[in-house]
Amino acid sequence: MTTKILALTDALGNLVRFELLPGHRFDTVGVEPLLGGIEFGGLIADKAFDSNAIIADLDARGAKMVISQHSRRAKPRPLDRELYKWRHLIENFFCKLKEFKRIAMRADKTDQSFSAMIYLAAAVINSR
Repeated sequence: MTTKILALTDALGNLVRFELLPGHRFDTVGVEPLLGGIEFGGLIADKAFDSNAIIADLDARGAKMVISQHSRRAKPRPLDRELYKWRHLIENFFCKLKEFKRIAMRADKTDQSFSAMIYLAAAVINSR
């Protein structure tokens, strides 16, 4: 069993919210519930979030987008490389999250208990 965690962090790398997806699903499926109902000024994301629908949604919100792009994109969008370097905060969050064995090994049988462990681990990470 594999589970994909899509996470949204604030500018300090603290968890704001997350979505659980089956491991075989595309990341773009979980973006709408992840970003829905939240106001923000910008989004830094990797290539998994490079889709026309996500970019159109962010344009409609007026948010600054710093998204690494797939090489197959016909018209590349400009990428602020200095701002993109701050994406390491989400990567650091995932590294800290996977220090918890129950999360790294997906030891919980249900999504509800797995989500609870993620919230608990995020609280411990935030308190350090």
